[in-house]
Amino acid sequence: MEGQTLTYEEVYQQYSKKIMSYIRVKISNGYDAEDLHSTIFLKIFEKFDTFDQSKASVSTWVYTVARNTMIDYFRVRRVHEEIAEEDIVEDDTYQGILDEETLDELANALEKLPERERDLIILHYHGGAQLKEIAVQMKMSYSNCKLLHNKALLHLRQYMTFD
Repeated sequence: MEGQTLTYEEVYQQYSKKIMSYIRVKISNGYDAEDLHSTIFLKIFEKFDTFDQSKASVSTWVYTVARNTMIDYFRVRRVHEEIAEEDIVEDDTYQGILDEETLDELANALEKLPERERDLIILHYHGGAQLKEIAVQMKMSYSNCKLLHNKALLHLRQYMTFD
């Protein structure tokens, strides 16, 4: 559907479940998640006429609105939770995703990642570097590298289609 003009209804139908999944990864309270979901799509509706497809794809725009709304949510509520060790994804948890997908799909998904996340994934899975080595190379702490790695894998899951 990318490349053609979509209606608001089509955007809602195509991204509603994906955005709710994106929200639920970060917010466990169902009521807050539903409120955020509504807020995100209200913002999309209000700004729909200003969307310029020559500047970004619909999916990039929708996820940017979602991401910024989530940041606002946490900023206003000053939510600062420690990440439990069991919530950290281990290196090989998503290895099956990378093995199952075609190279074209993977390349398309990697292109959608922010540069730092893409570099980390390529260094780790293609280059064979350990996360500790990547952390030094990218001038970040090991724990930040693990978090960025998990975030990149979650983004890859969102960008890849699983038929």
